[in-house]
Amino acid sequence: MDGTAFWIAAIAASIFVGMGKGGLPMIGMMGVPILSLVIDPVVAAGLLLPVYVVSDMFGLVAYRRDFDKRVLMIVVPGMIAGIGLAWALASEVPEWAVVTLVGLIGFVFSLNTLLRRKRDLPARKAEVAPGLFWGTVTGFTSFVVHSGAPPFQVYTLPLKLPKTVFAGTATIAFAIGNGLKLIPYYALGQLTPTSLKTAALLAVPASIAVFAGLRLVRVIPEVLFYKIVTWALLALSLKLIWDGVAGV
Repeated sequence: MDGTAFWIAAIAASIFVGMGKGGLPMIGMMGVPILSLVIDPVVAAGLLLPVYVVSDMFGLVAYRRDFDKRVLMIVVPGMIAGIGLAWALASEVPEWAVVTLVGLIGFVFSLNTLLRRKRDLPARKAEVAPGLFWGTVTGFTSFVVHSGAPPFQVYTLPLKLPKTVFAGTATIAFAIGNGLKLIPYYALGQLTPTSLKTAALLAVPASIAVFAGLRLVRVIPEVLFYKIVTWALLALSLKLIWDGVAGV
């Protein structure tokens, strides 16, 4: 973890992580793929987890009043179950399979949303069973490759939450999940003294970028915000599918 190329990729990744915690989770997902250009993806995931956790603290302060309590009470238990399942199967499930699955889920959902003619459908209610399912998928994929945003958005986008509530709910949910992931990541040897020192440096630009993400969420019109989220989800899903197929 040294050299000009590494630090350029690492700083860029940390900025994306911070902006994700500012309320743009689909941007935050780009952190690991960017850093994976210069180091092993597993190492990248371990290096960025503390950066996620530190920037989570700023996100929690920013969105302390903007969240949907019901959604959190449904999704978070599922995420905890998914993280535990991923930890138990850490040595059994190939990373490429998880990456491809996440990409396919996000691709189908976002494409369906963009092609659907009836755009004035009423908001769905936050149902328990679907929320637990997608929360579990979110926790599982978040543990493996920090790519929990697509399944999370599959459940939350149809709820049509106000944009700041959507952003705050995502920020709080992933903050809880990232904090819990520290234990299994340490147990699996993905957190080392060297990686923690590097992560401490990267936490600085990530923390600053939180406020850039927060600013964007506040100023973007709500309709445009959700269009951007959906198109970003489609693009990122295609990237994940490509990475998964390449990983085979």
